Amino acid sequence: QVQLEESGGGSVQPGESLRLSCVTSARTFRNSAMAWFRQAPGKQREFVAAVSRSGAGARYGEFVRDRFTISIDSSKNTVYLQMNGLQPEDTALYYCAAHETPGSWRLPEDDEFEYWGQGTQVTVFS
Repeated sequence: QVQLEESGGGSVQPGESLRLSCVTSARTFRNSAMAWFRQAPGKQREFVAAVSRSGAGARYGEFVRDRFTISIDSSKNTVYLQMNGLQPEDTALYYCAAHETPGSWRLPEDDEFEYWGQGTQVTVFS
């Protein structure tokens, strides 16, 4: 069974930063592209960022505008989301997701991610 465990959420003031972490098993990490999504109350789930298995490729949601960076640490089987310049509209439950793929450089489409964590809450005060 694939398990993804997020951490690092919290409550911050506008303009502050947070770093989210998602740890998984070595097998899942080795075989999967990873991503972050978010869902605010009353809204649909939204793509935030994805990184390829190799870590060399990444793509971001349009709203990110160079504020967020996704990265991986292979030694820790962990994917990170560094979020800078947080704003109240970034308030949401942030989910880690994984997609098993043989392509080390491939960036999956949003609807291809089949494994999900439970989420970590990010709240930015208005």
